[in-house]
Amino acid sequence: MADAELTPDFARQARLAGLLYLIIIVTGLGAELGLRAPLIDLGDAEATAAAILGSPGQFRLAIGADIVMALSHAGLAILLYMIFRTLAPGLALSAMVFRLIQTVLIAASLMALLTAWLLLSRAEDLADAPTLALVFLDLHAHGDDLGLVFFGVNSLIMGLLVWRSDRFAKAFGAGLALAGLVYLIGSGLRFFAPDLSSAFMPAYGLTILAETAFCLSLLLQRSPG
Repeated sequence: MADAELTPDFARQARLAGLLYLIIIVTGLGAELGLRAPLIDLGDAEATAAAILGSPGQFRLAIGADIVMALSHAGLAILLYMIFRTLAPGLALSAMVFRLIQTVLIAASLMALLTAWLLLSRAEDLADAPTLALVFLDLHAHGDDLGLVFFGVNSLIMGLLVWRSDRFAKAFGAGLALAGLVYLIGSGLRFFAPDLSSAFMPAYGLTILAETAFCLSLLLQRSPG
């Protein structure tokens, strides 16, 4: 992308996109690993129910973080489209659509968490509420993985856009494309070979590295001249 093709607001848009990306990384990892993971054991319904009921604020805070993440994803999808539309309008639009689909799936999956909470908070009126709640918690996890299918495609497209741009090092584009492959493979294993899913989990470290690097590159953009 030649400098002449850049919009006058490129640097401002890039830094705002970087800020939203940073919010996504912090809230996404914070909600899933920092807040929710200590409470949920998909192999033990009773222990999970006790942990959630014992820390309702922590469980609700994780939901709040996910809402912030979803809103940030929507804003980032629009900003990245604005940044890259002069380079390749079709690809930029496609990337935006796939990220927005993931955003919708993130938001929809939160209903599974809320359903699990309602089941547990009214357990005295329901038979086997912990087991039912665990099903909805598992549904949320699968919903997130379904969203990552679309995000994986988005990452592949973004990788190509960044690779073709002269405002970013090609390594960032390669990293995003690699992250897209990891997301697609990981989600495929979750749905079609779940026994292998756990062994693949360390590969997600590559996605954190690639996305954090691109986030920083956006935050450090400066106006030409």
